[in-house]
Amino acid sequence: MFSPIRSRVRTAALALSAVAALAFGTTATTGAAASPAPAPAPAPAPAKQGPTSVAYVEVNNNSMLNVGKYALADGGGNVFDIAVIFAANINYDTGTKAAYLYFNENVRRVLDNAATEIRPLQQKGIKVVLSVLGNHQGAGFANFPTQQAASAFARQLSDTVAEYGLDGIDFDDEYAEYGRNGTGQPNDSSFVHLVTALRANMPDKIISLYNIGPAASRLSYGGVDLSSKFDYAWNPYYGSWQVPRIALPKSDLSPAAVEIGRTSQSTAADLARRTVSEGYGVYLTYNLDGADRSADVSAFTRQLYGSDAIRTP
Repeated sequence: MFSPIRSRVRTAALALSAVAALAFGTTATTGAAASPAPAPAPAPAPAKQGPTSVAYVEVNNNSMLNVGKYALADGGGNVFDIAVIFAANINYDTGTKAAYLYFNENVRRVLDNAATEIRPLQQKGIKVVLSVLGNHQGAGFANFPTQQAASAFARQLSDTVAEYGLDGIDFDDEYAEYGRNGTGQPNDSSFVHLVTALRANMPDKIISLYNIGPAASRLSYGGVDLSSKFDYAWNPYYGSWQVPRIALPKSDLSPAAVEIGRTSQSTAADLARRTVSEGYGVYLTYNLDGADRSADVSAFTRQLYGSDAIRTP
């Protein structure tokens, strides 16, 4: 089986200062919710026909602005429709027994400089989503012990989206190390309560699922099925084809996943061809960097959109 190849978010940095840490099973002690950031005024991108393309960016090493540098040679439309900031973390404070949303210094830099790191993409019509990942501390999406605790963390997420003018949240349930630091093991209610609350907080924003980990296998509880609360779900195994097991229409699923620069161009093209021929609506890419990847990107855009990709420096 292919394994996702991802850099760990280990850099010592600042915790989220906009919201206080929230204890599992306790009520939030924060003040008023963050005021929404001014909405960008995107210029309509040239129309393109075909699947939604997603680009995860490791911001420890690379700039989010790389996502906006690729356009289709035929028609000029954006290659990428969604840019994912990889990644914030769910951390755990052993002193207060609190889970909190954490930004390392590189994620913090992107968010604090939204005017130059995020708005240029949104002004091109590209959605910008924040991925949230476990951080080896025992806190994860699947082990909130109560609905109240899950809802409190959902509020941290939605406040962050509002404060920084983001377009949504992506869940990646890896590296939580459930049980560490005295935390609980995954339970059936946690993720359902978390996503239900988040969707209520931000009904018009993107919620996506990187289809891996205990949370991804716990999408139903108490008569509630989370499937319809997600906008997208994608395969987490780069260089492979795997249909996410979630009751979403094909238009919202990416069975294809590629790592740009590591997945061969022939495999990327084959996966793109299959995406179109089997009627799926999303194509996932990971680790877009600052090099000229127009050859790698063109390998799949030819199949998805009938055009090469060009890169603007």
